Amino acid sequence: MQKGTIGVTTENIFPVIKKFLYSDHEIFLRELVSNAIDATQKLKTLSSCGEYNGELGDMNVRVSVDKEAGTLTVSDHGIGMTADDIDKYINQIAFSGAEEFLKKYKDSANAIIGHFGLGFYSAFMVAKKVVIRSLSYKEGAKAVQWECDGSPEFSMDEIEKSERGTDIILYIDDDNKNYLEQTEINALLKKYCRFLPVPVVSGKEQEWKDGKYVDTDRDRVINSTEPLWLKKPADLKDEDYLKFYHDLYPDQDDPLFWIHLNVDYPFTLTGILYFPKIKNNIEVTKNRIQLYCNQVYVTDSVEGVVPEFMMLLQGVIDSPDIPLNVSRSYLQSDAAVKKISGYITKKVASRLDDIFKNDRKDFESKWDDIKIFIEYGMLTNEKFCDAAMKFALLKDVEDKHFTLEEYRTLIASQQTDKDGTVVYLYATDKTAQYDYLRSAQQRGYSVLLMDGQLDSHFIGLLEQKVEKSHFVRVDSDIIDNLIRKEDKKEAELTPTERTILSSMFQSQIPATEGANFIVAFEALAANDSPVVITQNEYMRRMKEMAAMQPGMNFYGELPDSYNVIVNTEHPLVKRVKEAADAALTEKVQPMQDDIDAKNAEITKLRDSKEEADKAKTLELEKEVSGLRDNMNKEIHEYAASQPLVKQLIDLALLGNGLLKGAQLSEFIRRSVDLL
Repeated sequence: MQKGTIGVTTENIFPVIKKFLYSDHEIFLRELVSNAIDATQKLKTLSSCGEYNGELGDMNVRVSVDKEAGTLTVSDHGIGMTADDIDKYINQIAFSGAEEFLKKYKDSANAIIGHFGLGFYSAFMVAKKVVIRSLSYKEGAKAVQWECDGSPEFSMDEIEKSERGTDIILYIDDDNKNYLEQTEINALLKKYCRFLPVPVVSGKEQEWKDGKYVDTDRDRVINSTEPLWLKKPADLKDEDYLKFYHDLYPDQDDPLFWIHLNVDYPFTLTGILYFPKIKNNIEVTKNRIQLYCNQVYVTDSVEGVVPEFMMLLQGVIDSPDIPLNVSRSYLQSDAAVKKISGYITKKVASRLDDIFKNDRKDFESKWDDIKIFIEYGMLTNEKFCDAAMKFALLKDVEDKHFTLEEYRTLIASQQTDKDGTVVYLYATDKTAQYDYLRSAQQRGYSVLLMDGQLDSHFIGLLEQKVEKSHFVRVDSDIIDNLIRKEDKKEAELTPTERTILSSMFQSQIPATEGANFIVAFEALAANDSPVVITQNEYMRRMKEMAAMQPGMNFYGELPDSYNVIVNTEHPLVKRVKEAADAALTEKVQPMQDDIDAKNAEITKLRDSKEEADKAKTLELEKEVSGLRDNMNKEIHEYAASQPLVKQLIDLALLGNGLLKGAQLSEFIRRSVDLL
């Protein structure tokens, strides 16, 4: 019997392995099965090279549970190990046998998974003792058994073993008895090993009998050894891709389309990415895409490999060239990863462009489902944005689709303002903004529908990317101001008339929580609405973006800002104005003159440093405030007696969905009275 001490640099290597080396204890099974696969693949390689002439026989990897004995065994019929091999590869931690083998057989080796030499020791995360029983393929080799109880000390003996290969026997410790349940092992094997290149057998197939599932005498093969992503796209049909998708993601709708990745230079990368149907909200789920290394499941946290916006996709990526840390559970962000990420971005953009060019009608029919993905990509990835400018679509309120270039050509002649800026009009709700929409269309303007969650951000992006462009919502101003063709015509009001009308209308606007209303006057067409309510484009955009970006909370807390635009050319407004002039000018004008005189005196005294002048200024300001209060009181009392003023305001509020509750009931009652 040989006894010795494992070659490590510290007595505490096993506690480190047990607690910190691997992110999840469950991956011990992945590591041991991967090693068994490697041993099997090595023997196949030696056989194909003529260096092994014996019968290969059963090459399956088996995972066996013996609950009574408290053991879990991983067995292979691969290359096996001699005592010297165990001394070299097991007793010297971190000497990777796979690495050495790859160097020697780099041109002919089957897929070799392990690169780090530490995978075997993950067994000690769940086992109180580990036994290796192995017989090398080499002629005349003696079978050997190695034992270790998790301390640096081991023992090794010659044994009798008839079959070539290796058994790794784990005596599961008391804290991990769940790994002695066949259902638990099946779940782990399905998670980590379902696409390994060598059949993995564990347990028995079951069938329904006498009201329950019972074992048959047929071995259960866990994995599919030839996953779809390794096959040539030319050999596959749509049904193959759809079946594979539903195997990966049961109970989901069919994907919209997919991209088959296959590159071997300057790195090796295969995989299939699917575009699922995405609801109109962003839920960047971090377990949509699965990362494999030579068909071994590694992680579903692929942020380092694919750009953030592609987290909306689903599918599989397999690459032996993605650098992983010792546990293979976390990606190291380096140049190789960035190249792979860049390639995937380019490939996805190219595929979308091909679909658009080859079947535009189909692409348009799926636009509402993929719009959020494309906009998200354009907002977060510069290279994807540049590529997507060719196939990103705009949809108008008539459900017609246009590329960015097509739409600009369509509207440039009609919707260019006096400063040479092309104005893109858009609506977010065709029903709520119907009057504004109709007003724009009556002037021959086209209106886009921008009702997506990301559209407020996307609009800002397009304004940066498309030269001399400006996006405005149809209800953000009166239509003549949205696309200003000539200098604005001012409302012809004297200062006193403006004061009276402004105070009248402002006083009759109902108090609305979270909203501010500012009265303004415009000389619109006589057949335009008497009162129009608009919402400031800039402030509304800031609030919409604040809802999605915590750093913009300042805007989110501001009240909604509305403009109440009074059309001084409308007959009803003229009637209100004439009646107000007759009733109020005689009372208001003297007060206004007095206010103007006192304000002029205040202006003269403002810069004086004399105490008497400062006192006089304060007295005058107080008098002006009193005069203004008295003037507003006169105007407000008069306005309250004029139901037409309130009616015009409520009609405008009603058109914007801002008239509710008691105010709506009052409007209905007043309407009946006026009739």
